[in-house]
Amino acid sequence: MTAICAAPTCGKETESTLKCPICLKEGITSVYCDQNCFRSTWSVHKSIHKNEDGTNDPYDPFPTYSYTGGLRAAYPLSARREVPKHIKRPDYAQAGRPISEIKNDRMGKFTILAGKDLEKIRKVGKMSREILDITASHIRPGITTDELDAILHKECVKRNAYPSPLNYYNFPKSFCTSLNEVICHGIPDKTVLKDGDIINLDVTIYYLGFHSDLNETYYVGDKAKCDKDTVNLVETTRESLQLAIDMVKPGLAFRELGNTIEEHATKNGCSVVRTFCGHGTNQLFHCQPNIPHYAKNKAVGIAKPGMVFTIEPMLCIGTYRDVTWPDNWTAVTQDGKYSAQFEQMLLVTEDGCEILTARTETSPGGAIPRIQA
Repeated sequence: MTAICAAPTCGKETESTLKCPICLKEGITSVYCDQNCFRSTWSVHKSIHKNEDGTNDPYDPFPTYSYTGGLRAAYPLSARREVPKHIKRPDYAQAGRPISEIKNDRMGKFTILAGKDLEKIRKVGKMSREILDITASHIRPGITTDELDAILHKECVKRNAYPSPLNYYNFPKSFCTSLNEVICHGIPDKTVLKDGDIINLDVTIYYLGFHSDLNETYYVGDKAKCDKDTVNLVETTRESLQLAIDMVKPGLAFRELGNTIEEHATKNGCSVVRTFCGHGTNQLFHCQPNIPHYAKNKAVGIAKPGMVFTIEPMLCIGTYRDVTWPDNWTAVTQDGKYSAQFEQMLLVTEDGCEILTARTETSPGGAIPRIQA
């Protein structure tokens, strides 16, 4: 029987039965090709062994990877968090593949909501805002992104909601935490937040048969608020989202949103990420319409009453080009410079739009003045 060699520098299939004796005692059955694979990666491998107090020291699972910035993955990841059986799940919760979403993508269908469906998605939007705000209130230097994930997960379960990212295409956590140079899809781990960081919390929940999606970028501590370039990036991203929202009404061509976002970004010395876009959100996590955030895009579709979708511009201090870590999720800037993102879920109305995930008077974070030269 073949297995995958556990050495991070190997990863090849092997029929070897060589296992770490300490791991065997802890119930971990990782297999290694041979003694060379085992010995050459011991300095990394030993980090997964528990200390006397039952904890693990963080380690970098990709020791030979050329990171673009200062951030490093900090493993081991905590165990997958459990969702009580009574909570309604999306179709991918067990096997990881969103079958209904994949089928819909082939048809390119635009969904129009009405009646009770609108009532449901309004409730889900409000609930997702509550969960994001509660989780964001815990942001501080010294907390780990995994601790934030635990808070988010608890708040979802408390409300009988399923955290949509969990096992979506096998994503291992309940939401995305994207720090500094991470553009999106950061995996919560043992990374400790520091004064001067910025962090994006991307929350999606599944409740009453509907998904709700929103995110915000927050300053960690006071140091980040004193950095001119960081503040300019975050506030420009926040403003670009609002400028795009102000455009939404029946008859809007979705391709026009990117023109407004990129114009504001360029005016303030920022670039716009092209790889990722906003999207329709309803009974499906991601669906039509696609909402690119850069200028002169070729997005298909016109806004109509009853459509629900997100706008979620991702802006960067340097290049907009991205690369992905070996975890196949974490997207970072190619030059390692900071990136920020904001997202709201919108319902097209008869004469404009309704922000289903709008901030409240008590929402943490919020805009701050730019730092003048």
